[in-house]
Amino acid sequence: MSATDGSAGMPAPAPNDTSRRGPLAEVFFSLLRSGTFLTGLTIVVFWVACALFGEHFAPYDPLADDIINALAPPSAEHWFGTDQIGRDVFSRVIVGSRDILTVAPLATLLATIAGTALGLFTGYFRGIVDDIISRILEAFMAIPVVIVALLAIVALGTSKTTVIVVIGLSFAPIIARTVRAAVLAERELDYVAAAQLRHESALHTMFVEILPNVIPPILVETTVRLGYAIFAVATLSFMGFGIQPPSPDWGLSISSNYGMIGGGFWWTVLFDALAIASLVIGVNLAADGVHGAFND
Repeated sequence: MSATDGSAGMPAPAPNDTSRRGPLAEVFFSLLRSGTFLTGLTIVVFWVACALFGEHFAPYDPLADDIINALAPPSAEHWFGTDQIGRDVFSRVIVGSRDILTVAPLATLLATIAGTALGLFTGYFRGIVDDIISRILEAFMAIPVVIVALLAIVALGTSKTTVIVVIGLSFAPIIARTVRAAVLAERELDYVAAAQLRHESALHTMFVEILPNVIPPILVETTVRLGYAIFAVATLSFMGFGIQPPSPDWGLSISSNYGMIGGGFWWTVLFDALAIASLVIGVNLAADGVHGAFND
């Protein structure tokens, strides 16, 4: 009797998806071999360490002003100089990573959870459910983040929570679109049909059967969105819609001091801008490494 005959009438087991996307161990070792990923990870870990422990090795209190030494250029005493009220720029750059590395990851997590749920529903049910939700998401994606932030701040007030919700909900449709495309492909495979033959509920099929097999594109999209979220947080802070004084947040510091550039006091802005750029580059390098590991 053939293997096919012996299994007649029995639902096919869910296939081990590692044959298609590679074992997690292979992905892990691929990341360890990726110079792009390791470089990005090193940059991100450095700033995470600054966010967690910056106050312990910052040479000055980032919030303490010293009018006598205001706008002092970079020197042995103040490596990055001082700002317009005498605060040490180096200390502010180090500690300023804390807010952005709190708000941006939480906003990205919110976007990932909401986007994944929406993508699973639209990709699995298709039909009128897909059409309605997809049209709503497309309309929402057409609204700039800054406009959404302005409306939310008017309604809810300025706070870190508002920024997290605004950025999270702004990025959720993008993640939902990626997840939906992956779910549409998975939905046609035999293991989904087998789950339906076993009369599994739609929620079980989506979150237990399909979700584990669409984790790779979700992880890639999440790391990419994190880079955008960091830039969005800095932008909102610069425009006065995000993190508020007296935080040493990078975007807020640039907003407070960029008027000094015309007077030749470039250091009050340059180092905060370089910090933002380095963190975004680090996250994007890590995202490229993750994408490459899942596609090897």
